[in-house]
Amino acid sequence: MTTAPGATAVATSLRIDPAIDRRRHAEALTELVEGEVRFGEHDRKLYATDASLYQVEPIGVLIPRDASDLHRAVVYCHEHGLAMLPRGGGTSLAGQCVNEAVVLDTSAWMRGLIQVDAGARMCRAEAGLAIADLNRLLEPHSLFFAPDPSTVKQANVGGCIGNNAAGTRSIKYGRTAESVRGVDVVLADGTPARLEAGAAARDQVVRRLTVGVVDVVDRHRALIRQRFPKTLRRNAGYALDMMLDQVEAAERDGADAIERVNLAPLICGSEGTLAIVTAAELALHPVPKAKALGVLGFAGLDEAIEQVPALLELGPSAVELLDDMVIATGRLNAQCRPFVERLPPPVSDGDLMACLYVEFLEHDEVAVAKRLESLQVHAAAWCPDAGLALETEAGAIDDLLALRRAGEPLLHAIPGSRKPLGFIEDNAVPVERLGEFVRRLRAIIDAQGTRAAFYAHASVGVLHVRPLLDLRDPADEARMHEIAERTAALAKELGGVMSGEHGDGRARGPLLDEYFGPELIEAFREVKAIFDPRGLLNPGNIVSPGAIASISERTRLKPDGRTIPRRDVDTYFEYASAGGYDHAVELCNGSGVCRKTQGGVMCPSYMATRDERHTTRGRGNALRLAMTGQLESASRAGEPTWDDPEVHETLRLCLSCKACKSECPTNVDVATYKAEYLAQSYKSRGGASLQAHAFAEVRWLNRMGSVLAPVSNVLSAAAPSRAIANRVLGLAPQRSLPLFAPSLMRQVRRGERRGRLNADLPADAPTVVLFADCFTAFNEPEIGLASIELLNAFGYHVEVADVGCCGRTHVSVGLLERAQSVISTTAARLAAAVKRTDAAGVLVCEPSCLSAIQDEWQDLKHPGRAEARRIAGAASLVEQFLEERWDVHPRCPEPAGSERSVALHAHCHQKALLGADSSAGFLRRVFGSDNVEVLDTTCCGMAGSFGYMADRVALSEAIAEISLLPAVRGLDPEAAVVAPGTSCRHQLAEVGGQAAQHPVVAALEHMRKTDVLESPSKRTPDRI
Repeated sequence: MTTAPGATAVATSLRIDPAIDRRRHAEALTELVEGEVRFGEHDRKLYATDASLYQVEPIGVLIPRDASDLHRAVVYCHEHGLAMLPRGGGTSLAGQCVNEAVVLDTSAWMRGLIQVDAGARMCRAEAGLAIADLNRLLEPHSLFFAPDPSTVKQANVGGCIGNNAAGTRSIKYGRTAESVRGVDVVLADGTPARLEAGAAARDQVVRRLTVGVVDVVDRHRALIRQRFPKTLRRNAGYALDMMLDQVEAAERDGADAIERVNLAPLICGSEGTLAIVTAAELALHPVPKAKALGVLGFAGLDEAIEQVPALLELGPSAVELLDDMVIATGRLNAQCRPFVERLPPPVSDGDLMACLYVEFLEHDEVAVAKRLESLQVHAAAWCPDAGLALETEAGAIDDLLALRRAGEPLLHAIPGSRKPLGFIEDNAVPVERLGEFVRRLRAIIDAQGTRAAFYAHASVGVLHVRPLLDLRDPADEARMHEIAERTAALAKELGGVMSGEHGDGRARGPLLDEYFGPELIEAFREVKAIFDPRGLLNPGNIVSPGAIASISERTRLKPDGRTIPRRDVDTYFEYASAGGYDHAVELCNGSGVCRKTQGGVMCPSYMATRDERHTTRGRGNALRLAMTGQLESASRAGEPTWDDPEVHETLRLCLSCKACKSECPTNVDVATYKAEYLAQSYKSRGGASLQAHAFAEVRWLNRMGSVLAPVSNVLSAAAPSRAIANRVLGLAPQRSLPLFAPSLMRQVRRGERRGRLNADLPADAPTVVLFADCFTAFNEPEIGLASIELLNAFGYHVEVADVGCCGRTHVSVGLLERAQSVISTTAARLAAAVKRTDAAGVLVCEPSCLSAIQDEWQDLKHPGRAEARRIAGAASLVEQFLEERWDVHPRCPEPAGSERSVALHAHCHQKALLGADSSAGFLRRVFGSDNVEVLDTTCCGMAGSFGYMADRVALSEAIAEISLLPAVRGLDPEAAVVAPGTSCRHQLAEVGGQAAQHPVVAALEHMRKTDVLESPSKRTPDRI
């Protein structure tokens, strides 16, 4: 092999010594660095997957505190011959973020914005800073970093450089390579360097690297020009074409190429194989002042693609494609369903089979209006059968773009054994040949007896295609190899490339030799040798991929060569929406949407800890490994492991907030999987703890406390009894316990006798059943009383149903066998109450109880499921019921509005299953639309018993400080804070010193103050 001056032959592959002394290396690194060193089995397995289909267990994981910490770790690894893998958000789709190496995770602490020069439109940022967080920090300067991959909330600066990320707007802004001015790196031997223009003139290390690279490029000029793709989006091999561009530009200017060449673009797309990025100098762009989105709906995929070249002439910032498979899976996702419903159907009678997003970014509203007008003219002239929707409101645009960003993870919710596999999802061809590519690729896939999802950055000819295959089936595995080779050949024939933006990794590395030829592959190896002669950085990628058969090796289904079998497990839940238990445990595709640090609820414990272990992905991985018998604690390979201590530790900080059920595009329901795992664990070891039983039987405890109130409050607060409770139940001493009160049922009977409740109603007044939950019935009966009074004002007779517990507490602690009995009994009693009263609705005050009725009651196996289904269809929050039937109530009080503002913090379960508007809608009716603000907050951190525990109280308070408490502190002092959840109100009072009201209480008080009068209704609401 010919090597550049000063370079040595690179070690092209590196296999881990099975006898490697992990403990010794972990102890040595722990002494050496300030960051975290995690070489245990559980952490290794958590980092064995990324967003691809691969699973490769690393040597261990190191989470450096800063660049100097990282430098010391790299020096140690180099000295001991340990392979290294730099990693950020772990969102790579081709398997380049998993390897037998020491993972260097920069995402936890190396996430600072070092410098901003607004005048020069540049900034310097650390490698672990997520792009969404970077742009949030740049907002005061009206600047932004342009590359916007779909994983923008979790993809890090370093990862975008390693993968040369681009995103939807690359036609306007280019790729990461066009936005990087320089990179700070640590080389494989620990040498620090800054790669930027002119660096070779002042740094001998950079000069050596530059001399070597320029020599390689100079010797391969003709082949680089002949064989490198000419498409805007190209991310295969190393960017020798960009290096040659710089060399030739220097020659034209009569300059010294060595001193002119900037090596930073070479690092872009190198997948961590050349250097480890610690920080980068990034070019920024002014934030566009005006944005608009046009959505075209088509009856066929081909018709949509045919429009792309002409649409580009309108000057869009992006043209994105979605096909019917993505649209269909979006309809199944609670968060994405409303976005799908906004898509315009074709004018013809056909179903919506594809849509194009056409985005315009401009400097003012006039310019963007002209762009939209040109789109309307084009649509009318060239695709009159296509539906057209125009959006200029920022929130609506963001919602529709969220659907596009969710495209890839959404597909993993497709039921059945065949799953959408990412191995040809990155082809890029000239835009004018995109239609031909789609037609011929569809023929290739059809010939293999399967189908695929198509979605794309159509504006730059990048097509994401995911064929449905089952890698447990040897025939499908062979189909995968055939499709991969034929697709790569087709892309090359049409002037494109198989790696447009997602990189080579394990999925497309084996295709590089055929595409570039042996001479350029040898050139890649020379470049690798210049930077990393021992081959320690992400070994195997780009320079030494395996044969084509290797693209289906070391996957999640067969990480060690043996196929993980499907297991029939006698579960407590049905898992019907996931297609069965065996599919449920494989739902997480690893895209890392749960790693976001702003917006939404998922995942509060990750937001507070920034620890991969406490993401939805981390928990999903832990549960998958345990349930498929891949942990060392498994008694037999492939058999579920129900009592692994590390899995229990991973689940310990899950708040069961259920946000993942809606915010995760694949609906990974960790709260349910956690409950199942705990229940199976109890069964395997013969029973649950006293603590679990105590927290499950909250209704019984509250009832007893209510009977003895107020004496019970004195006793529970007394030092001796509280000390015993703290010790036995693990309670945090600083937490106050909820107070008991005389029961709601007792107070309702007294109110009825005195003519204050259910009075002055006509004999034929419709009845509603109010479910007496554990907290409204025995701790805060004033909420129930307010609900009755408010419902009476709207003309309803209220029947309070003291029928038992909803089972929420039993499910939360994993006592599912007991939950089956409790839920079945409660559902039967509640159904009987509804039938007896001919009720117009089943109303609930506490959102977590309503979520149990509408979720767990339906999925848990129990004898009363028929009654449970009927109840779920009739159940709603009190305020939700009043809003949804506003025009049909027997009486229609007309609220007078208010000058006082109201801030709503919605309960997590409410956000996950109903949306915040289930409370906000009624509040807007009462207080006026302009006076109600729905706070964009994550979980309060209390989450039932979670925040009471001594070992979790600090985290509980930290979660409250993420967004809830700062949002409340920022309110007008006169604003009313409203929170439907008992836990939320308790947390606000205890940690934030802020009194919060239930929406019903706040509404009733306001209506009393404004002397709202009753008025007759037009008709009576429907019965169940």
